[in-house]
Parts: sequence; C-alpha cells; structure tokens
Amino acid sequence: MNTTPEPAGRQRTKQPLSEAAKASLAKTHTLFRIFVVTVLGAFFVYQLDVSYLWLTALLTAASIALGVVLLVRAARLKESRLVLIGTISGLVVSAIMVLLILVTSLFFNEVREYQACVGRALTDQAQSACRVQLEGSLPSQLP
Repeated sequence: MNTTPEPAGRQRTKQPLSEAAKASLAKTHTLFRIFVVTVLGAFFVYQLDVSYLWLTALLTAASIALGVVLLVRAARLKESRLVLIGTISGLVVSAIMVLLILVTSLFFNEVREYQACVGRALTDQAQSACRVQLEGSLPSQLP
C-alpha cells in the first residue's frame, strides 16, 4: 500500500525580482505609507480644530498629489493590487475632504462657533442646543 507520489506538474513560481524591481517596489510602498499618513493626517487635523483648516487643505492637496503619483506607478508598473485599491480608497476620502473643506470655508465662522460651543457643552442637552444654534445660523434654503 505504499505508493509513490506523482509529480504535481508545473507549479507556478514567481520569477525572482531584479534589484531595480525591488527598489521600485520599495519606493512605491514608501510613497503609499506617506500617502496614508497624509490622508489620515488631514482627517484628524480637521477633527482637532477648524482653525487649522489651512493645514487640512495643505495635507489634502498633498494626499491628492501623492495619490495620483501612486495611481500612475501602480498602473504603469503593475505593482501591488493592495496599493492600487488603497490608493483609490484614499483618493475617495481626499475628494470628500475637499468638499468638506470647501463647505467649512464657506461657513467658517459658524462652524468655529459650533465647535467652541460643543467643546464647552458637558451634557447631551447642551450639545443639542449647540446643534440647534448651528442650524439657526446656517441659511435654510438655497435659491
């Protein structure tokens, strides 16, 4: 009952990467890490304080530029799918951040007052009052 194993046939093995390919992959991964940090940084700086809207805009612009560079690298060099999917997701977040920055800059004073009010509010009722105050200060309808 002792059988000899049959050859499994041709196995798909990846070709070893050249030094240039390894360097390119390392550069892409480094750019991706920087991209993730700038996207998350823009989001967290906005959450921190609306007074730093300029820094949020700067980080968002940097994340969009890095995202475009990464998309080009991933498409041209056919590198990691994870990097490609992560870059597309990060660019979607960056696009949402652009819209958020534009709306916040239009209603900067109202948003700043709301953020200050919520910072002082200790109860849910006080936070609700801050939200009502914000809704009252914003235009009700656009023509």
